[in-house]
Amino acid sequence: MLEQYLPFMGLIIFGNIENLILASQGVVGGVNPKILGGLSIAVVIIWLLIGFFATDVAMQYSNYITFIGGFAIFVLGLKSVIDALKHIRETKGSA
Repeated sequence: MLEQYLPFMGLIIFGNIENLILASQGVVGGVNPKILGGLSIAVVIIWLLIGFFATDVAMQYSNYITFIGGFAIFVLGLKSVIDALKHIRETKGSA
């Protein structure tokens, strides 16, 4: 049964990394942690519902979805690092 979900295993793992990246961007941006946590939980629940109800339809597009998801995670990670470096330079002088 789990074999049919293996094409999405990378997104499951990297989706958690993406959530951590977005949380770090929120912290650097000075967002209220309670609001950030609540929104994060809401988005995870929404994705869980989408995954539960739309997995059969999405299976034929799993390669495209994995590529787009991986690319989005890469871009968000890069943006997070750039923002963090800017923040460090602003607060401490230079990095």
